[in-house]
Amino acid sequence: MRRLTRYLAQLFAVDALILFAVVCVLLWLVNCLRGFDLISVKGQGLWVLAYQGVLAMPPLALVFFYVCIGIGMARALQALKINHELHIIHTTDGLRGLGGATATVAVVGMICVLALSNFIEPWSMRGLNQLSASVAADLVSSTLKPKRFTQVSPGVVLLIGGRSGEGAITEFFADDRRDPEIRRTYIAQTARVSSDGENYVLELHDGSLQYAEASGRFSEISFARYDLNVDRLAQPLDPGDELAERDSLELIRTGLATGEWSEASVERLNTRMGEALRVAGICMLVLAISGFPSGRRGRITLPMEVIVLLLAFVERGISSYSPLGEITGSLLMILGAGLVLIARTSGRSTRAAVAP
Repeated sequence: MRRLTRYLAQLFAVDALILFAVVCVLLWLVNCLRGFDLISVKGQGLWVLAYQGVLAMPPLALVFFYVCIGIGMARALQALKINHELHIIHTTDGLRGLGGATATVAVVGMICVLALSNFIEPWSMRGLNQLSASVAADLVSSTLKPKRFTQVSPGVVLLIGGRSGEGAITEFFADDRRDPEIRRTYIAQTARVSSDGENYVLELHDGSLQYAEASGRFSEISFARYDLNVDRLAQPLDPGDELAERDSLELIRTGLATGEWSEASVERLNTRMGEALRVAGICMLVLAISGFPSGRRGRITLPMEVIVLLLAFVERGISSYSPLGEITGSLLMILGAGLVLIARTSGRSTRAAVAP
């Protein structure tokens, strides 16, 4: 790697990493504040609160990771322009080093975002769901106070009459109103929380399960024992995207083993791999806009940070609403940046050829 390429790549990477670290800390604090009910209501410690904030970070990091890279590059190029180093780079035929530095940062960023989207995010989603189930199990088994209604998750309220020896619960009551079409009520004389090492199960004894539908129809089922998975009380009623907890290698192994590739799995893999195109597109676009010095001065100068944010916003909007898929905005960024770079570099070559 040439010395100029190494120097510029270091400038781009340092600015991007500093911004990314600052944003991560701020969002982690926001997540901790949002989950403060773990301490105030559910009786958990600061460690659980901090760990929950960490697990909630990867999906958010995917949204702003490539934006931080673009802003970091823009800030570094702006500093080079102010110090007239960018002019020197162009006059000494250092455009190849500038392009090499951009490519280096883009490749490293693409590798990082692929690891984040394909492995770290699914791991964090699994950990977050397991933590929620563990908190709910602890709330039921030890933290829940007798004779007091407590909300385990939005729409689910628990009440116990008391506790006997060895953690047994007496007079268990749970009201589940998450489904607007049907209301479920669990009533049992005794209950106990058990675990098989992976899942938490609420064992209900001598009780009934009541269903009240929105139409007014009511039904009741009596049981001697009923095992209720704690996840059903701790998680949303609609699990949503079940593929979010499975990493890409697992999805590929499943497809190869069964020979069947579901449309949802293929779309998930394409979406995860497409995150790398956003990094390449934003790097090329910032280089096309800020990588070439100009002697023109506008009356109103819009900061490059704002421009990068606007470009990312437009790209997300196009990708979300395009019928062609999630990578539409990224491909448009790469195409537009490529055309601008070709126009600018060809113009420089033409001026160099006609210069005396």
